[in-house]
Amino acid sequence: MNIRRPRRNRKNEATRRLIRETNLNTERLIMPLFLMDGKNKKEQVASLPVAYRYSLDHLMNEIEECIALGISNFMIFPAVSESLKDRIASYSYAEDNFYLIAATKIKERFQDITLISDVAMDPYSSDGHDGLVKDGEILNDETLPILGKMSVAQAKAGFDILGPSDMMDGRVGFIREALDEAGFTETSIMSYTAKYASAMYGPFRDALESAPKSGDKKTYQMDPANSREALIEAELDTVEGADFLMVKPALHYLDIIKSLSDQFELPIAAYHVSGECAMLIAACQRGWLDYQKAMPEVLTSIHRAGAKAIISYFAKDYARYMDGQQVNV
Repeated sequence: MNIRRPRRNRKNEATRRLIRETNLNTERLIMPLFLMDGKNKKEQVASLPVAYRYSLDHLMNEIEECIALGISNFMIFPAVSESLKDRIASYSYAEDNFYLIAATKIKERFQDITLISDVAMDPYSSDGHDGLVKDGEILNDETLPILGKMSVAQAKAGFDILGPSDMMDGRVGFIREALDEAGFTETSIMSYTAKYASAMYGPFRDALESAPKSGDKKTYQMDPANSREALIEAELDTVEGADFLMVKPALHYLDIIKSLSDQFELPIAAYHVSGECAMLIAACQRGWLDYQKAMPEVLTSIHRAGAKAIISYFAKDYARYMDGQQVNV
């Protein structure tokens, strides 16, 4: 009897490596980092123990350590004091903004890295929303000029890629036009294309203290029940000039990553968000899962689904794992 035996190709590690379909390397990873104002500060995020809020001096050291492990892509998020926030997020494009000043200094020191920003009002808004709020309503079109000013300021500061995370309609096209008019034609846009109104963002909001002061984000972030809607968002962002299409969260939306990867030519990024990471950490800390085995499996699944770039708080630990080091939480 002629029976095919796929197990023959699994008989030892060397053979398994030979035909492995998905190989995730550190060049695909983006390390998200939280920046705070001041000096000599490093504060662990209680709900996400692998993440910290850093002042610039400590952030520089963290970037240097990541570079030594082969990571060269970084996404920076600002933790802004409440005293600097207002309803129009004016500090987001202020000349004395510590986030913008830090970006310039980081690029001066590490010229070969890719530095990715966050474009949204919520870190700077007294309302805690990604758009301008009036009488409890998020105003789409009135938000766009604010995002345009923020984007030009970030490009001027030295960010290589801008990450509009606000989910306002038309913002990619508005930002692209603002960048081009200001002479920043080489600055890329990594659009948060399919950003869902997920329950998985809690630790991130703890890190930045950026939760909405009232209401929620369901009128502008996507409904978790929808998949075809992501194709509409992706088509719009592509036409408007995006350079990357991002899916957020990643692990709970592998089908969306796969769908966008199959149907669009632009590279797909995926954000393995704080809550997804926190769940795995909690299980590993209780001894229910093995972090050394589970963490690489999770990241590989995101890459296998079609993500060319993966933003994950596990990026540094994965680089250590690839370097043959033991990693634990």
